[in-house]
Amino acid sequence: MTAYALEAEGISKFFPGVKALDNVSLRVRPGTVHALMGENGAGKSTLMKCLIGIYRPDQGVIRIKGEPVQFQDTLDALRSGISMIHQELNLVPWMTVAENIWLGREPVKFGLVDHRQLNQQTAELLTRLNIRLPADRMVGELSIASQQMVEIAKAVSWNADIVIMDEPTSALTEGEVAHLFTIIRDLRAQGKAIVYISHKMDEIFAITDEVSIFRDGSWVGSDRTDSYTRQTLITQMVGRELTQLFPKFNNAIGEEVLTVRHLSRQDAFEDVSFSVRRGEILGVAGLVGAGRSEVMETLFGMAPADSGEVLIDGVPVTIDSPSMAIEKGMAFLTEDRKKSGLFLVLSVLENMSIVNMPEYSSKGGFVSHVQMAQDCMEQIRRLNIKTPTMDQIINNLSGGNQQKVLIARWLLAQPKILILDEPTRGIDVGAKAEIYRLISELANRGVAVIMVSSELPEILGMSDRVMVMHEGRITGILDKEEADQETIMSLASE
Repeated sequence: MTAYALEAEGISKFFPGVKALDNVSLRVRPGTVHALMGENGAGKSTLMKCLIGIYRPDQGVIRIKGEPVQFQDTLDALRSGISMIHQELNLVPWMTVAENIWLGREPVKFGLVDHRQLNQQTAELLTRLNIRLPADRMVGELSIASQQMVEIAKAVSWNADIVIMDEPTSALTEGEVAHLFTIIRDLRAQGKAIVYISHKMDEIFAITDEVSIFRDGSWVGSDRTDSYTRQTLITQMVGRELTQLFPKFNNAIGEEVLTVRHLSRQDAFEDVSFSVRRGEILGVAGLVGAGRSEVMETLFGMAPADSGEVLIDGVPVTIDSPSMAIEKGMAFLTEDRKKSGLFLVLSVLENMSIVNMPEYSSKGGFVSHVQMAQDCMEQIRRLNIKTPTMDQIINNLSGGNQQKVLIARWLLAQPKILILDEPTRGIDVGAKAEIYRLISELANRGVAVIMVSSELPEILGMSDRVMVMHEGRITGILDKEEADQETIMSLASE
C-alpha cells in the first residue's frame, strides 16, 4: 500500500508563450491537510486543473492510491475520487441549492427527477455539515458567502477521498471560516486528503499539516507546516524577503475631495456621512453584509440613492451612471473582478485601455493604437504584470495579474478619487505588497483613496482613518492612532 492518496510526479504544462508548470511534483497523504502555496502565476491552479481533468499534462504522471490515472474530463476525475471547490463559483443561479449540488446525479422516478427525494437527501447532507440553507432556495438569491457553502457541500457530496479547496474562504465571514475548518477536520478524521490553497497565512498555520511551495511554475520545497515561520514561508514563495509589507508614506493630506452627507438606499444602507481628503487613504471595515460595497456602488452611479447628497471639491453632484462618475474623476475597482470588472474574452490591452479610449480617439473617430500600446506596455512594466503579450486573452492570466490589469486601467484614467473594493482578495503576498505600494504612491500624489477590505491587517497597515460599518450604518470613524483590531471588531459587530 502506498503512503500517499495523491501523487503528481514530473508534471509539465505548456501554453502558447508560457511554460505554466515545469517538472513539478506533489504528494498528499491520506488524513492530512496539505497546503499549496505560491504567488499568483506560480502554477497552483494549473496543477489543480490537471488533477481534476480540466487540463491534460504534457509531461508527468498522476497517481491515485498508487495507481496511474489519465482523466478524460472532470467527471472522470470525480468518479475516481477527486472533487474540487473552485476559486470562482461554478453554480447555476437559476437552479435550487439541491439541483446545484446533485446536478447530473439527480434521483429519478418514472423517468423524471424525483424532487422530493432530491430535497430530502440535500437536507440530510446540509444537516450533516451544519449548513443552514433551504434545499429549494434559488442559488442566485443567496449571498456570495452562502453560495460558497453550497460549493463546499457539493464537493463533499461526492464522498471523494481527495478534496481540493482553492481559496475556499475568500467570501466567508470569520464565523463561516471556523465552520469550514470544522468540516475540514471531520473530513481529515475520516481519512480524506485535503489540498488547501490560500493566501491567508493565518489559515495555513491554523488548519494544514504539510506545505508545498511553488514559484514561477516550479516546485520549491515541501515540509511540515510547523517547520515554517511566516517569514520563511513568504521568502520561499516570493524568492525575496518582504521587509515592509505595508509601504505606507506619511502623505501630506489636503482638502476634502469627496463629501457624502446622509446618503441612504432602501434595504442597503442608511444615513451614511463621511469625507475623504486629497492624499488620504480611508479604510472601510465591517463584516459581510454591512453595506460597504453597496455604498461604493451607489457613489459610482451603479445604483441610485433614495436620499442624501454627494459633493466633489465642495460642489454638489448628481452621479447616475458609472460614465458620469468617471467624468467627475472617480474610479472604482469592484469586489468581483470577473463579474463586474473584466471583459474575459478580450485581451490585456483591450481590458486595460477601455476606460481611457476617448483619450486615444481623434475627432475623426480614428484610434491611436501606437499611443495606446505604449501606455499599456508602460503599465505592464510598472505593475510587473506577467503576460506573454498584450494580446493575451485576460482570462488566461492568474487572478493577481488580472487584478493588476484592472488597477492599470484606472491608473490610465488618472482619477482624483479611487475606490478599491477588496483590492487584494485572492492575491498572493508578493502581489499584495506591490498593490499596497501602488496605493501608497497614488495617495502620495494627491489621489483620495477609499479602500474597502475584510482583512484587518490591511486596513490597519494602510489607512489614515478607518470607517466601520454594521448593518448599513456607520458605527464609527477612527483616526489611525486609535484604530486597532479589538476596537474595529467591536464597532463592526454592534
